[in-house]
Amino acid sequence: MPASQHTIAGTVLTMPVKIRKAEQHMAMFSVKADAAQQMIDYSGLKVCQFLPGRAIVVLMLMRYVDGDLGQYYEYGTNVMVNPPGSDASGPRALQSAGAFIHHLPVDQAFTLEAGTTIWGYPKVMADFTVREGRPFGFDVSIDGQFAVGMEFRPGLPIPSAFTSRTQENPTYSYRDGVLRKTIGEMTLSGVRYRLGGAHVRLGDHPYAKELAALGLPKRAMVSASAENVEMSFGDAQEV
Repeated sequence: MPASQHTIAGTVLTMPVKIRKAEQHMAMFSVKADAAQQMIDYSGLKVCQFLPGRAIVVLMLMRYVDGDLGQYYEYGTNVMVNPPGSDASGPRALQSAGAFIHHLPVDQAFTLEAGTTIWGYPKVMADFTVREGRPFGFDVSIDGQFAVGMEFRPGLPIPSAFTSRTQENPTYSYRDGVLRKTIGEMTLSGVRYRLGGAHVRLGDHPYAKELAALGLPKRAMVSASAENVEMSFGDAQEV
């Protein structure tokens, strides 16, 4: 069966899309499940309650260095959800959970068009200010309004034997009345983890108000960084 292709801004993308090098900073937060459910109720999905009444939200910054979609920054608000139709709960439920992508600002038009057209991701244009160093930090502004910023303290290095295995990660998106599932493969290297380690700042943009409704800013459960991320994404499947 021939590989599918998509034409984006005059460029033909052959699936799967490949990301050969990216950098990642992420933090996981425990939030009230009811608040997270209210935020993503439009999707029809149910949040994964890893503890009674608690859900996990992941805030993430990606810097794409070399890949089929070009170079760009991307911020994500991801909520861990059960597969459609599942009411699983408890820590083991996270093994089958996927990430529902609720916010996904980017700073380049090509990846915005590709993301919305191919995968139904909620990409919007944004401005990014990134501060390298210790702590590492970034700010995201949309339509001239400050939305969210974060600072990360460095974590402890994790041996590559524990991080080099290819991971298969399902993500969900909802756009134009359609729920979609995309399977991505990811390999990480240069990984650091620490308990806490991330500070969130919120602005006046509507995205910030949604994050505040989750109880943010608050202490992260865990934060992590990866010096190199390799990824591939196939076509989205309607659920």
